[in-house]
Amino acid sequence: MKKIVVLLSLLVFSLSSFSQIYDPVKWETSVDKISESEYDLIITASIEESWHLYSQNVPENGPIATSFNFEKNDSFQLVEGVVEEDGKTVFDPVFQMEIKYFEEKAIFKQRVKIGSKEISAIIGELEFMVCDDERCLPPTLVDLEFNFNGDTSKKVNLNEPATKQVVKEIKQEKSKKNPDKSLLTIFIIAFFSGFAALLTPCVFPMIPMTVSFFTKQSKSKASGIRNAIIYGLSIVIIYVLLGTLVSAVFGADALNALSTNVWFNIIFFLLLVIFAISFLGAFEIVLPSSWGTKVDAQADKGGIIGIFFMALALAIVSFSCTGPIVGTLLVEAAAGGNQIGPIVGMLGFSLALAIPFALFAAFPGWLNSLPKSGGWLNTVKVVLGFLELALAFKFLSNADLVLQLHWLEREVFLAIWITIFGALAFYLFGKIKLPHDSPLEHISVGRLCLGLVTMAFTIYMIPGLWGAPLNLISAFPPAQHYAESPYGVGFTKTGGGIAEGANHGEIPDGAHMMAPHNILAFNDYDKGLAYAKKVNKPVMLDFTGFACVNCRKMEQNVWAKDKILPILKNDVVLISLYVDDKRKLSENEIIESKLRPGKKLKYIGQKWSEFQTIKYGANAQPFYVLMNHNEENLNDPAAYTPDVDEYYTWLKNGLSNFKKFDFN
Repeated sequence: MKKIVVLLSLLVFSLSSFSQIYDPVKWETSVDKISESEYDLIITASIEESWHLYSQNVPENGPIATSFNFEKNDSFQLVEGVVEEDGKTVFDPVFQMEIKYFEEKAIFKQRVKIGSKEISAIIGELEFMVCDDERCLPPTLVDLEFNFNGDTSKKVNLNEPATKQVVKEIKQEKSKKNPDKSLLTIFIIAFFSGFAALLTPCVFPMIPMTVSFFTKQSKSKASGIRNAIIYGLSIVIIYVLLGTLVSAVFGADALNALSTNVWFNIIFFLLLVIFAISFLGAFEIVLPSSWGTKVDAQADKGGIIGIFFMALALAIVSFSCTGPIVGTLLVEAAAGGNQIGPIVGMLGFSLALAIPFALFAAFPGWLNSLPKSGGWLNTVKVVLGFLELALAFKFLSNADLVLQLHWLEREVFLAIWITIFGALAFYLFGKIKLPHDSPLEHISVGRLCLGLVTMAFTIYMIPGLWGAPLNLISAFPPAQHYAESPYGVGFTKTGGGIAEGANHGEIPDGAHMMAPHNILAFNDYDKGLAYAKKVNKPVMLDFTGFACVNCRKMEQNVWAKDKILPILKNDVVLISLYVDDKRKLSENEIIESKLRPGKKLKYIGQKWSEFQTIKYGANAQPFYVLMNHNEENLNDPAAYTPDVDEYYTWLKNGLSNFKKFDFN
């Protein structure tokens, strides 16, 4: 009777909080006969859209890997290990490592050899973990059953019916990454890069030459406009064909690997350094002169073919300036892993390059409004060289992160950038001279303003050497924890002292300093609650995981903010409950699971995972609860909340409600 009451109460609670229960993976098993004595045990995972299942092979200190355990007996023997499909391998900026995972579907196969004894079934267990863009689920255990009686090819659904009696299965809308957004970013960056290329000494002087060519060839204004449009389209076609060639040569899988492959990143670093040195004036990158001669001969023929070759001549002659920019764009677009990225990049670049040429060719009178060529063109080229050099170290940093060499930690990376942009500022102020610079009698207003902005940016980066988050460039340097002093002075890789102003006194029993940003935290629910009562502060439950990607994102990007961190240090008692904690429970703490009857809760993480599911009707992390000393919620729990203002409002609302209670 007691169990029935518990189940009914859980069911009612789950229905009231149904939107937070996730069950995104469906498991099935089947048996495939290979020979008279060998069979393949096939485990198939059907994964809901936007979720991903981790591989069996995950580096140490990464997410929880998928693992299999088969109950052995004399009836069969395992042939080697479980084989899995290729999946997708990406570099995870949170864990700072290459991680392989599966989307939509994953198939695992274990070959077994059957002995002389009859066998009816093979049983086992698998453990897995899944995440999406906002949450991770705790490690989950699933019983495996492979039936050898009757039709072995029949698939067996393994999803737990016992759990479904307690928690109603709900499908929610998932927040998804928008691939169009990244392509739009590529297009915008490429478009402005095209305008930058236009202002280089190899391209800008060619505008009046092009206008002269069309003025002589066009017999009327209408034909001039038509020829100019054909010329502009020809420029676009040439560069888009280049992007298409890159996409076709590498393919989608190879492009996706570019951002994570060590050697590709090192090659990109060297390539961009060469481009940068070229722009700074050490040498010029040019195509063979015979190419330009042959193309010019075709351009002299006139007509549409002649116009196309005129556009090709522009691409070849200006290559010493456009080549490094185009190469950088192709590298960046390809490293994004999207197969059409290089095509979109070349479309944006070529449009920015083609539109001015086409307009001036169509309306020659506009030439009078253009500034005259001069030393400022080389200045543009040098500025681009410094930017190329700074970008190059991002690729070297990627290689260092993948190899975990710690040669280019956050402080070293920032020191290099501070040096590069500081040198650029001095160059703009006229304190540094480079080979192709014209004599500088005075600094123009535009150059002075750009120098001031560059110097301000350089100064902005300096506090990053001591742990400042530097949100403006957060996508470029290594994460704060990949540093000699993660999160700043006073926080070491093994923890630190009590935060100044935290007013905790001595570290209480059960507390620890392993939480980020020197936040005092408890891992024990009861001890944390007792301490909260002692200091008369509300409790903040933090359901998290060592392998929870989005938990780390919240800690790095939200908890670290000035308006959030003081609250977590001073106004609440933090209790962090890790649902993937693999430490064993003591003998007297081992109990039967209410969600999976017949199974024992053996690990600390299982205890907290079931506690979260039963008490709060939620099974995803991160998950935050503000409660009073009577364990009553002060407001609705919160999940992944990347909006700092929204998270701040949630915290302040809970603190305000806590003050209404009198516990004295």
